[in-house]
Amino acid sequence: QVQLAESGGGLVQAGGSLRLSCAVSGRTFSSVAMGWFRQAPGKEREFVAGISRSGLRTYYVDSVKGRFTISRDNAKNTVLLQMNSLKPEDTALYYCAGRQSPNGVVATASREYDYWGQGTQVTVSS
Repeated sequence: QVQLAESGGGLVQAGGSLRLSCAVSGRTFSSVAMGWFRQAPGKEREFVAGISRSGLRTYYVDSVKGRFTISRDNAKNTVLLQMNSLKPEDTALYYCAGRQSPNGVVATASREYDYWGQGTQVTVSS
C-alpha cells in the first residue's frame, strides 16, 4: 500500500515561486510513476506534470512547460514540484498521485493513477 502527503502550498504573488513536496510511504515507491494534478473551482482535475519510476522521463502540460519542474528522490521517497513564474491561472488545489504499472511510465489521465494525496492549496494573487 502507498500513502501520499502533499505540503508546500500557500499564497504567493504573481511571478513568485513555490515548491510542493509529496512524501510517499510504502516500500514500493521506486516502482511507482508519479504525477501532479490540479483542480480549480468549477473545473475538471488536470494533469500538470509526471515523472517515470526511474526519474529519467518527465512530462508537462503545455501551460507549465519552462516554469515547473518535477523531480523525485527514490532514496527519500519524495516527489517535488518546483513552480516558478507563477500566474493567477495556476491557482488550484494540487494533488500528488502514484501509478502502479508494469512499465513505470507516466499517464496523463487521472483514472490511470492508483494512489492520491489529500491536496495542497496554491493561490496566486495578481
